[in-house]
Amino acid sequence: MSTRFDAIGLVVTDMAAAVAFYRRLGFAFPDDAGEQPHAEADAGGGVRLLLDTEETVRSFHPGWRAPEGGGRASLALRCDTPGEVDALYGSLVGDGYRGELKPWDAFWGQRYAVVLDPDGNGVDLFAPLSATAE
Repeated sequence: MSTRFDAIGLVVTDMAAAVAFYRRLGFAFPDDAGEQPHAEADAGGGVRLLLDTEETVRSFHPGWRAPEGGGRASLALRCDTPGEVDALYGSLVGDGYRGELKPWDAFWGQRYAVVLDPDGNGVDLFAPLSATAE
């Protein structure tokens, strides 16, 4: 048997809000993705980001129930520089998305911050502290 990592799937309560958030982070969803029950975007490196509404998941898994609270999943997105972590975090929080952890210089050598998507999933933004602007 041969397997390979192919996709990360998130169940979302509001497809339009989720697509808008992940587009802000650079994921290229089709134009009508916010109106669909399922959406996919290339996440790079041969991996896809899949979004499904709760109704879609229930259609093929009738016993499924949404977990309560946030923190159901977490994505980590590498930025080019520490300054980009700060700028992206500030831009997202300024647009009304919830900041979970303000940018800080982590002891493991990264500029690190966390924002929450519309469903409360953490999105880690990081860059090596040694990275500099080109």
